[in-house]
Amino acid sequence: MTFFRAEDLAVEFGGIRAVEGVSFEVRPREVFTIIGPNGAGKTTIFNVISRIYEPSRGRLIFQDREITRVPPDRIARLGIARTFQNIELFEHGTVLANLLTGRHVHRTTALAEELLFLPRVRRSERRHREKVEEIIDFLDLPKYRDSVVRSLPFGVRKVVELGRALALEPTLLLLDEPSSGLNVEETDDMAFWIEDIQKLRGITVLMVEHDMRLVSRVSDRVIALDYGRVIAEGTADQVQRHPDVVKAYLGG
Repeated sequence: MTFFRAEDLAVEFGGIRAVEGVSFEVRPREVFTIIGPNGAGKTTIFNVISRIYEPSRGRLIFQDREITRVPPDRIARLGIARTFQNIELFEHGTVLANLLTGRHVHRTTALAEELLFLPRVRRSERRHREKVEEIIDFLDLPKYRDSVVRSLPFGVRKVVELGRALALEPTLLLLDEPSSGLNVEETDDMAFWIEDIQKLRGITVLMVEHDMRLVSRVSDRVIALDYGRVIAEGTADQVQRHPDVVKAYLGG
């Protein structure tokens, strides 16, 4: 079975190719990382997978199903969740409320039932709350459960966004620059969460990342992009030592 595969992806903006002929395959329960200098096309690929951008060419296959033209609102229902480089949370809501928004794809009750708060709705709400409380414990967030997000340190908000993505119960988790804005200690904590998400929860991770220390610690396989093209693929060590990758980062 093909878990996830991108085939010959190309994305064009006003005649400029941001991504050109990118292909890669992600295996179940691995951490697969995309690296590259700024402007290499990494987040553009994430936006194509999330169906924010339309590809000019190519296909996306997820669990043996083509999703290239699947509407954006259905991507989450297929089991694909995402975090963002710039945190996208409801700042005036609590941590608990933000995580509960990640449960929206699992709601099965009708509007009329919810307005009347029928027993079926109450049972459903308890199940959603239990799932979210489990994630709060998993990510060591109990002391922040009732805190308003805007009052929290940046590093904690990063973990809350990760928790909201996990609340969706994804099989494929897209992490866009998870260490962005974090200090060394917070980055180490993020690496710990990623390892546990992979090993303990069995979730496949597709990650875009600049911090090569984090990449080396958690990644099973890595591809490097430059000017929208794949220039190297292999282990983190192999890719970092590849002459085209060294040239892309350092010039020459």
